[in-house]
Amino acid sequence: MFYTNSYLEQCLEGPFSLFRDLPDKEKEYLLQDHSCTSLRKGEMIFHEGGRPAGIYCLASGKVKVYKQGIGGREQIIRMVRPQGLIGFAAFITGTTYSASAVVIEDAGICRFDREPFMKLIRRNPDLAMKLMRMMAVELSFSNKRTVSLTQKHIRGRLAESLLVLRDTYGVENDGRTIRAYVSREDLACFSNMTTSNAIRTLSMFATEAVIALDGKKICIVDSAKLEKISQLG
Repeated sequence: MFYTNSYLEQCLEGPFSLFRDLPDKEKEYLLQDHSCTSLRKGEMIFHEGGRPAGIYCLASGKVKVYKQGIGGREQIIRMVRPQGLIGFAAFITGTTYSASAVVIEDAGICRFDREPFMKLIRRNPDLAMKLMRMMAVELSFSNKRTVSLTQKHIRGRLAESLLVLRDTYGVENDGRTIRAYVSREDLACFSNMTTSNAIRTLSMFATEAVIALDGKKICIVDSAKLEKISQLG
């Protein structure tokens, strides 16, 4: 299939795309009502409490999904990788968004309107099964993170967050540097701790030669030790 927009090609043909194995005819049907746009770091995709007009696919860049807590403090629920769907729970259930989504690295976003997408799910049981599997994996991850963020100590929480970032975005060519340059504040919000605690714990990990720091770049020097810290909590 020929795509006039590189974002569409990424969303529909990328290695992690939910739509990759769809027949061309069904991809064309999905594309009859869509839009694609470029967003800069800090721009909102949707706000908590809003109503979904469609389902979003991240073509490139990075996005965080977060809830606003007491006193305006953020709790990051998940980080989205390219070809990931954003806001799919509210989209499927027809409810308002339970969280907000914002770009943390310049991104390309595609939005597919509700009717074509829902009709496609009804017509294609394989696609419906993939969506169910994706939601089940997300629910399992959320349950695990809830326990981790409430029961693990600071070191265990931060170690787990670094491993999640590595597994979500991969590593650079050196095989160790996480391919995600998140701010210390975002890393703290993802780990349910204050920014000062995140900075202090990162420095301790660096002193112990578990990681190496270069600005926002984080290199996992000893993955076995980091995994052990995460497991011990």
